[in-house]
Amino acid sequence: MTAAVLDTSRHPCFNPHVKGKCARIHLPVAPKCNIQCNFCDRKYDCMNESRPGVTSAILTPEQSIDYTRQVLARESRISVAGIAGPGDPFANPVQTMRTLQLLRQNFPAIILCVATNGLSILPYVDQLAELQVSHLTITINAVDPEIGQNIYSWVRDGTKIYRGADAARVLLDRQLAALAALKAKPNITVKINTIVIPGVNDFHVAAIAQTVKALGADVLNCIPLIPVADTAFEHYPEPTREQITAIRKVAAETIPQMYHCTRCRADAVGLLGQDKYAEFSSCLNACATNAPTHPSQRRQNIAIASWEGVLINQHLGEATHLWIYKPTPAGYEFVESRPAPASGAGGQRWVNLSETLHDCRLILCASCGPSPRTALAATGIQVLELEGLISDATHAIHRGQPLQSMQRKKPSGCGTEQGCAGPGTGCD
Repeated sequence: MTAAVLDTSRHPCFNPHVKGKCARIHLPVAPKCNIQCNFCDRKYDCMNESRPGVTSAILTPEQSIDYTRQVLARESRISVAGIAGPGDPFANPVQTMRTLQLLRQNFPAIILCVATNGLSILPYVDQLAELQVSHLTITINAVDPEIGQNIYSWVRDGTKIYRGADAARVLLDRQLAALAALKAKPNITVKINTIVIPGVNDFHVAAIAQTVKALGADVLNCIPLIPVADTAFEHYPEPTREQITAIRKVAAETIPQMYHCTRCRADAVGLLGQDKYAEFSSCLNACATNAPTHPSQRRQNIAIASWEGVLINQHLGEATHLWIYKPTPAGYEFVESRPAPASGAGGQRWVNLSETLHDCRLILCASCGPSPRTALAATGIQVLELEGLISDATHAIHRGQPLQSMQRKKPSGCGTEQGCAGPGTGCD
């Protein structure tokens, strides 16, 4: 596909001159988060509450395309499609990257934008650039772990939980590395959001400005704290307009400032300051409820992990190729042996595999770790752990017969079964 020439000046959050002409749509496809900020509570769905982390519904990637198409039919000024939660996009990397891929395929001229805490974005920077994601926002609230530890309750990196200064240090290291990597790519504009919390980091914003500017950040957005009920900061005061003005004035000596932020919901839609999320909420909920999650016409085949093409006998994480079968009136018929993405890419490997198996609804394998199973399920591909002849499995599936007799009885713990060389820490 030939890359479209994008007019990136039409992003209303990054260009105040078009905020009354160009609109944006936020697609709430990322519900999970990998950090807990002391000012954040994402459990609310209130039509009268306009703040980050709030949405009326969660969409799958496919549903988000249907929703975008319907919104564009009614609001022609949409120039930007963004993912800003309600959790963190890269705590939900399969859903996020799939959505961006579908947006670029279906709406080649639209500006793509992502807002993240920065903890887990680094493995996806190359693909973001390939998809022409031109605008990234990273929320950095401290560049000193001693200050950051007062802002974050915990940080989860994979299965490991960090707390205190260690949590803030891990997060900061990832954020700064991500900022540097993004700015090493051409045509990516990076905005830094900083939540200004009186008595916690309000005196620290100048240091944040200096640090992020040195790594190439383009603009800083100082966002006043919104005290939210049932959070650690619910009783903290919201900064006054005068306080924010003074902080921005100092920071502006180092880096350009954003002055027109509206602190958008995760399902925001329309012009800045004239949000239409209430108007489109019924459309959003209808798409989340009724739109086909994974169009059946796209996924009819079966992929099989096999060493020799006769038996189901290979761990999915070790498969270098997969045997593809298609349904026919007489049963499943072999189509081809299709190469599988190489290991070593972390969660991105399963995003790539879902693309490779774009026409498959099932994977039959001897065993599979929880990470690929969850990631592939998010794209509509079910993984079944079986053992025995491929012909027996495909015959049973074609006839709608149970597969219990073929289900593999394996030892507990990934990496322990015969034929798997994994260390027991899951598949990458």
